Amino acid sequence: MSEDIATEEDGTTPSKQDTVTQPARPRSSRDLLRSGFGRNLGLVVALVLLCVVGVATAGDTFATGANVLTILRLAAVIGVVSVGMTFVITGGGIDLSVGAMVALASVWATTLATQQLAADYHWVFMVTTALVVGAACGVVNGLLVAYGKIVPFVATLAMLASARGLAEIISDRKTQIITVNSFTDFFGGSLIGVPVLIWIFLLVAAAGWVLLNRTTFGRRTFAVGGNAEAARLAGIKVQRHTVALYVLAGLCCGIAAVMLMARTTTGSSTHGQLYELDAIAAVVIGGTLLSGGRGTIGGTVFGVLIFTTLNNVFTLNNLSISAQSVAKGAIIVIAVLLQQRLARRSTGS
Repeated sequence: MSEDIATEEDGTTPSKQDTVTQPARPRSSRDLLRSGFGRNLGLVVALVLLCVVGVATAGDTFATGANVLTILRLAAVIGVVSVGMTFVITGGGIDLSVGAMVALASVWATTLATQQLAADYHWVFMVTTALVVGAACGVVNGLLVAYGKIVPFVATLAMLASARGLAEIISDRKTQIITVNSFTDFFGGSLIGVPVLIWIFLLVAAAGWVLLNRTTFGRRTFAVGGNAEAARLAGIKVQRHTVALYVLAGLCCGIAAVMLMARTTTGSSTHGQLYELDAIAAVVIGGTLLSGGRGTIGGTVFGVLIFTTLNNVFTLNNLSISAQSVAKGAIIVIAVLLQQRLARRSTGS
């Protein structure tokens, strides 16, 4: 008995009662800024400052309900594409073909045959065609990347050229006018004063947030993007999951094509030009790492709103598109530099 007591006093075999729980270290302001909440708060501040600039420079023209709805309506289409891009980049990939997929889906869904079916039965045939075309392109991208072992940049660049070319062949480089009034009436309408296109964007963003943050699919996406080999050893079917990510991006492009068709009442091989750059920019601004492993749908939504608001402010002040491009490029560079700085600080801590 005495030996047991001596042993405990020496500290070689302390009992559970002697174990002292260290108090949790309080989070510093630097830790808060590194968190998802801190990043999104910074985006909100940037958006508010941009709105202040808009009010100061464009006056009452900017601060109207009609202009706000215009900004949201313009943000809706590229916003849906950006949600799909968020999943691909979070999973460690990249998709340069989203704009071309939007164009191909819009052209295929507005051919005479498809519109005739829609007129005879229901406009859902046009929507289904656009979604199937987008998803099919995503399957091809995913198979080339996952099983063909082609670098995502190269595989999706090939799809960019092929999809845009096929869209030109199908449409004969002509704009196809939508004649199905029921389609334009539904998607061009409003619900409680808010355009249907904005509601679609909100639904897609909400569904994307739940899928990424509250499901096994989302956790696997983070794992694959963070370390594909470790994910494979953990039992995740990395190749199959990679294909699913590109299919999801293609499906978002199909939805965006439907929205763009409703907004312009046309299908065209010129639709979606530079959408890939706008989507990647919004995703990066939102805080998703280009190297994969970290992504945020909320940040992407704010990124889309920031760029759309910036374009609106420039347009209201009669500034050139070239100036908009320069400003957009500067914002992207600053965002990437901030990402790298925060990543280095996180590693150092």
